[in-house]
Amino acid sequence: MNDINNLINSINHFRDERNWRQFHNPKDLAISISIEAAELLEDFQWKSSESALDSNKENIQEEIADVLIYTLMLCSDLELDVEEIIEEKLKKNGEKYPSN
Repeated sequence: MNDINNLINSINHFRDERNWRQFHNPKDLAISISIEAAELLEDFQWKSSESALDSNKENIQEEIADVLIYTLMLCSDLELDVEEIIEEKLKKNGEKYPSN
């Protein structure tokens, strides 16, 4: 968990140095996650996965990073423990979709 907290601290430090926190309320962060996810989808639109990765891998990586950055900022601002909420969701999914 320490690595995730260090990453969140780095992201928040970057944001705070630029005085962007004022623009990053939960609603706008959620919107930004959706927008960045849509930009990620554009890299795959009308292509096979292999073709998209061959032609857009760098941009795909950047869009994934954007989604993760906004998501980690939102978790931080809502004081959510990333590891805990993922483990809870995996447990629920395991109950809902048991393995064979």
